[in-house]
Amino acid sequence: MVDAAYGLNVVVPNSIRRVAAELEPELAPFDHIRDRHTLLLKRFAEERSHHRLRAQVADALADAGPVQARITGIDAFHEPPAGSSPVVYLTVDSPGLEAIHRRLVDEFGGVAGLEGDNYTPHVTLARDLPADTETAIGTTTADPVAALRARDVPTVEWTVDELGVWSKRYREFVTRLSLSG
Repeated sequence: MVDAAYGLNVVVPNSIRRVAAELEPELAPFDHIRDRHTLLLKRFAEERSHHRLRAQVADALADAGPVQARITGIDAFHEPPAGSSPVVYLTVDSPGLEAIHRRLVDEFGGVAGLEGDNYTPHVTLARDLPADTETAIGTTTADPVAALRARDVPTVEWTVDELGVWSKRYREFVTRLSLSG
């Protein structure tokens, strides 16, 4: 597992939380269902104060303005570079977020296998199916990942104008910054 002291996350709107809540019954077969929905933009493993990190990121993104993003469906990582699998997530289409991610990786370095060219913007819904999913879901033919991937979800579009610094230690946002351009 990648150990990161901080994560720079996109603050997602309530409309995405509602979509995730509507999907929750279909996520029951998974061992770990996310109850906090975020979109990780960049990891920071180095120990430093969150005030210093916020200032450094703000400097790196000083001329970045708000960007558009949208949820387009559900997909899965079957062999994630870290942690248990599969990981089921809401897909996020946002060339602007991808550009900001590349800029941050150029400035601060990237986590091999997860960032840079391997970065996939997403909102994790759940992860880790038990080895015996038949027992877990009470049927002999169901594939929870395939069923979720085939499901239609509403397209949610929003303007990303705020990022939050998530602290692994405190398990919450410790500061936020605006993408005001």
